[in-house]
Amino acid sequence: MRHVIALLIENESGALSRVSGLFSARGYNIESLTVAPTEDASLSRMTIVTTGSDDIIEQITKQLNKLVDVVKVVDISESAHIERELMLIKVRATGKDREEMKRMADIFRGRIIDATDSSYVIELTGAQSKLDSFIGAIDNALILETVRSGIVGIGRGDRILKL
Repeated sequence: MRHVIALLIENESGALSRVSGLFSARGYNIESLTVAPTEDASLSRMTIVTTGSDDIIEQITKQLNKLVDVVKVVDISESAHIERELMLIKVRATGKDREEMKRMADIFRGRIIDATDSSYVIELTGAQSKLDSFIGAIDNALILETVRSGIVGIGRGDRILKL
């Protein structure tokens, strides 16, 4: 089962390495990893997407809590939450493909953020499935480059990850 784990870590060198090392040392796979500072400059928020049974996720959570740099760990996929991912995709946009790429960006509520004579860079934000659907909907031969941020998530309602 897929889980989205959010954690607060001390914003120090080596903290990310220790967290990712915990996963690799135990043979757990990280499907997506995002890290950025929070409103408190001394803390960073990390969002990890991984798969595993409830027992494995419980083990991961316990191991993360043992790390000195980790301040707080929450499996946000246990309750209502919102997930988003950002994708920048550079596509060939010449001739008839130019109008088609513009139309596809509009359909998926994307924005063309850069245009040249031969290409567009399209920005899409949404659930992972939406981004995957966009890639599936366009001709693979038109894709020049794809960059994805990884998933970020936040609990809905009163549920917060804060000290």
